[in-house]
Amino acid sequence: MNVTNYQKELDIILEKLEKDRQTGLLDGGEKKRLFLHSCCAPCSSYVLEYLCSHFHITVFYFNPNISSSAEYHKRVEEQMRLIASYNQEMEAGTRRGYPIDFVEGDYDPQRFYEVAKGYEYCPEGGERCFRCFDLRLRETAKRAKETDADFFCTTLTISPLKNAGKLNEIGMALAAVYGVPWLPSDFKKRNGYKRSIELSAEYGLYRQNYCGCGYSLHNAGK
Repeated sequence: MNVTNYQKELDIILEKLEKDRQTGLLDGGEKKRLFLHSCCAPCSSYVLEYLCSHFHITVFYFNPNISSSAEYHKRVEEQMRLIASYNQEMEAGTRRGYPIDFVEGDYDPQRFYEVAKGYEYCPEGGERCFRCFDLRLRETAKRAKETDADFFCTTLTISPLKNAGKLNEIGMALAAVYGVPWLPSDFKKRNGYKRSIELSAEYGLYRQNYCGCGYSLHNAGK
């Protein structure tokens, strides 16, 4: 069975973009715009470090799967704090890259419960999670189209517990629907997940041990 190497696919895209800039195919060496769905600050830490010199990134924080309002707001504040730190470092010249923008989506857990209905007892990582992926990536693709982004993507593939193949499958299907190219990824590759742990410690980021929904909270033993 052939298994797609999404990291290799990403490498090819990044190499082509860099070549186009160097040969003048991109006017003035401009950067393409990436609309990046983020599940949390720790997962985004490596992804932003990796991609901020390749793209003008807008982080889209859209996670209605988080059941607790307090937990949601704690995570979104950490996301904003990390982006502010990265931007300050870029301005100071201690980090290479382009300033990162931030957009927060609507927080409405009912949207998650609607897609999860009938799948409440599915095992973690199964069909309920796939429907949640589709919910979040569909809104990301829609917003990417509205903002004329060149690509959309998600940080979710950095997690060893998330099905990168399924995430890329959903992303590519939505790209066909909304007409915005999907940026393939498997960010856990090349020690991406390990690097995210290092960055989380460096910036003192709050790291949660469950995805956010009440079902995953139960499975985490809380």
